[in-house]
Amino acid sequence: MPALRVPTLVRERAAWREGRLLVGVDEVGRGPLAGPVVAAAVVFPEGSRKVRGLRDSKVLPERRRDELAAIVRAKALAIGVGAASAREIDRFNIRVASAIAMRRAVGRCLKALGSVLGWCAAADPPQPTQQCWILIDGLPLPEIGLTHDALVDGDARCHSVAAAAVVAKTVRDALMHRLAVRYPGYGWETNVGYATESHQEGLRRLGPTRHHRRSFFPIAQLQFEFEVHELQTTELQATELQLKTTEAQRHRE
Repeated sequence: MPALRVPTLVRERAAWREGRLLVGVDEVGRGPLAGPVVAAAVVFPEGSRKVRGLRDSKVLPERRRDELAAIVRAKALAIGVGAASAREIDRFNIRVASAIAMRRAVGRCLKALGSVLGWCAAADPPQPTQQCWILIDGLPLPEIGLTHDALVDGDARCHSVAAAAVVAKTVRDALMHRLAVRYPGYGWETNVGYATESHQEGLRRLGPTRHHRRSFFPIAQLQFEFEVHELQTTELQATELQLKTTEAQRHRE
């Protein structure tokens, strides 16, 4: 079994040597059938040490993620969180919605950073300055609309990106846990919107909520089946009514 990758501060130190700060950005929630896609942007101060135990959020147990998220929030110079709703995902597609969430997260992070360092953050969203290097997880995403670099497996390789992933994951999970109370029957308290059997069974029994992504295949297919069933039911009722009307006419004759 290959050794687990440990995110490093190599890229942060490179930025610090140039007199810049690295803004690590990642998103979570591209794959679920329900809920938003959530992104976070994290900046650590120059000279920071690694957060012990920080790893790719996907390999961390929930309790450990929560602990690390609290440590990241305490040590970071600035943090921003952004989201794109299920409605936005359906309207634009998941790629563009992910970019929207990242843009919102970076904008809020730069505003917070501007407050800390005394920068002007009049633009909405704030634009990155020469003092910032934005690094996102994965491949370049021009839809973000901000100058950035990308790093494949960034959450396993770069400390700030890994921190952003942990923050985004804990925020999204907490949101889905709250929604689970309002929308019981889908198992969101455990599956946080992913397509588990319990979630899909809930969809078959209860139908989709306003937080479901209706453009995603399982839900789009389910909606089609519901519409076909309603049409067949309507046609059957119309046929039965016609038969009753015909029978009544015969009795009158």
